[in-house]
Amino acid sequence: MPNLKDLKNRIESVKSTRKITKAMQMVAAAKLRRAQEAAEMARPYAERFNAVMAGLAQSVGDSDSAPKLLSGTGSDDVHLLVVMTAERGLCGGFNGNIAKLAKTRARELLDKGKTVKILTVGKKGRDVLKRDFGDHLVGHVDLSEVKRVGYVNAQEIAKDVLGRFDAGEFDVATLFYSKFQNVVTQIPTAQQIIPASFEADEDGEETGTSTLYDYEPSEEAILADLLPRGVATQIFAGLLENAASEQGARMSAMDNATRNAGDMIDKLTIEYNRSRQAVITNELIEIISGAEAL
Repeated sequence: MPNLKDLKNRIESVKSTRKITKAMQMVAAAKLRRAQEAAEMARPYAERFNAVMAGLAQSVGDSDSAPKLLSGTGSDDVHLLVVMTAERGLCGGFNGNIAKLAKTRARELLDKGKTVKILTVGKKGRDVLKRDFGDHLVGHVDLSEVKRVGYVNAQEIAKDVLGRFDAGEFDVATLFYSKFQNVVTQIPTAQQIIPASFEADEDGEETGTSTLYDYEPSEEAILADLLPRGVATQIFAGLLENAASEQGARMSAMDNATRNAGDMIDKLTIEYNRSRQAVITNELIEIISGAEAL
């Protein structure tokens, strides 16, 4: 059984930890507000951009003149998984959930006889994936020195991915990130970015196909210019969603840690008081016994 000094030191240690977790919770809450605003402001642009691209893609169809980023290489043997996680931990299951989704997809592809290559964005995802898929890692993007992600960071990642595609290193690229829903819920998401894939609306029709437009220059020329930007836009939207999800997960994790520290302090305080009462009782018994012996 620990003595009074040990219990007192432990209580002080847990109190110090609680101060740290509380401060981290408040910092995460402040950062979350900005990150959430940035993610929500980027969604309308990304959705409208996706709608325009969907309309252009439908006009072009599967013609021979369709850009390679839209039609693909004609094969799906080599897959590139772009896994975006955080540079730091202490954010609950945020990093682990994204890595888990990526590992599940990688195993499915390997079981089908496909070749898997992994490009990581964020140190935590790389640390998790290299244990099981170290031989499949082909690159890493370090954002540890970036205080706030911007479009320029997405352009650099997109340039790397597009360069690998032009060099024939892969056929299909899939982006993995966590979509922010609220402080408690962040949804790990897998999104195909090469060849370009467009989601369907609630009526089952591709977004942006309800209105017809005349384009000049041709749809193929516009797509050839917009598709690389579309890859960068999707990556940027994923980075913003990740940033908001990370701060939301960290805020929730630090709140739980603060509550747990408070519960531990209460339990240790009760144990300390009981131990101190036992010591006082023993001392009183010894004094009374000594007095009676005299």
